[in-house]
Amino acid sequence: MTNENVQGMVLGEVEVVRVLEWQRAFAPARRIVPDSGAGLWKDNEDWLAPDHWEPDTDLLTVALQTWVLRSGGQTVLVDTGVGNGRERPGSPHFHHRQDDFLGRLAAAGVRPQDVDVVVNTHIHGDHVGWNTMEADGEWVPTFPNARYLIPAADDFHFGPDNSYGGGGREDDRLIYQDSVAPVHRSGQAVLWDGFHRIDEHLTLESAPGHTPGSSVLRLASGGDRAVFVGDLLHSPVQILQPSCNSCFCLDQVQAAASRHRVLERAADERELVVPAHFGGAGAVEVRRAGAGFALGPWAAYGAGRAEA
Repeated sequence: MTNENVQGMVLGEVEVVRVLEWQRAFAPARRIVPDSGAGLWKDNEDWLAPDHWEPDTDLLTVALQTWVLRSGGQTVLVDTGVGNGRERPGSPHFHHRQDDFLGRLAAAGVRPQDVDVVVNTHIHGDHVGWNTMEADGEWVPTFPNARYLIPAADDFHFGPDNSYGGGGREDDRLIYQDSVAPVHRSGQAVLWDGFHRIDEHLTLESAPGHTPGSSVLRLASGGDRAVFVGDLLHSPVQILQPSCNSCFCLDQVQAAASRHRVLERAADERELVVPAHFGGAGAVEVRRAGAGFALGPWAAYGAGRAEA
């Protein structure tokens, strides 16, 4: 399955389909990854451009995408993008967006009523937006038959008990109220902490730092392995220099530690690393390189996984 916005591959017994919401130049690269020096980008320009970076403008290229996993008879969505019609005054790219994301899901063979599980790797506006949609002037769950797996630490931090992320950003309150609270009201929210098994192939693990409840989803089926890392990585340069956090990481020390740990396991177990925002193929294998890491082959769609 391959076209511009919907691409698929098979890992073991799990079908993986990438549904692209959008991909574009987003913001200055070193505003998003502040500790990365100009030389890191320039030295890797030959492969960073154009899928991950625009050298002429120094803008980071970002993709918004949902990963559809068909596993054990279930349809699982990993993150749900920005959503339509949202009030996001602090995020101009996301404010009052309108697109045909549900049409793209349909192109992947997924109707809202078919979804069994929604995974929010963390509660940021570009990961929970299509949790809900507007109907008769109210926000209601987009996927009426799904369990929504939400990290408990994020639900507390961004919810009313912690005054919506400590009250630092108006967007945090709006995100929770329109994209998370309706799922609680419908009784579809499942809060988890530490570790959660979805089925025989899929598990969730905490990887805090980017947010208090940031998590990764691991896929293990047959001889294939993958790890869906959410926002542990915003750019491939963070694989080369894992100590570099994004500007969005709330606990910088903890985020870097989680990133190192996840990349070490990915390299040792030959997991395909699947971040939320990589452009191009969107997923890549990682190799050890001395004391650090290097990029291996990128994901290959239309069949099984790429070979080195």
